[in-house]
Amino acid sequence: MLRPFLIATALSLVVLVSGTAAASAASCSAPKYPGSGYFTSMKVSHVSCSTGKKVTLAHYKCRVKHGVKGRCTSKVLGYSCKESRRSIETEIDGTVTCKRGSKKVVYSYQQDT
Repeated sequence: MLRPFLIATALSLVVLVSGTAAASAASCSAPKYPGSGYFTSMKVSHVSCSTGKKVTLAHYKCRVKHGVKGRCTSKVLGYSCKESRRSIETEIDGTVTCKRGSKKVVYSYQQDT
């Protein structure tokens, strides 16, 4: 009688632990792009999708403060961000990774120039 109880308890712990690990990383719907273009994806680790959207929009505002082709060189909401780009004359395709300790927001965008 004790053995089935122990097995059920062990299985419950495995489900609980694996659910917690899965909750630390997520793909989220990206916010609406404020300019001429669109966000193509957004993923977060150790933060909520809501926080990811705030960081994404804050980085966008920092970036376009320096013009349509501008780059953000300061922290946004305490996050340090790095961006890689592929550009042609009429558009920029970028991927941005913002980190703050173990917290991470990664998003990509396409912007018309």
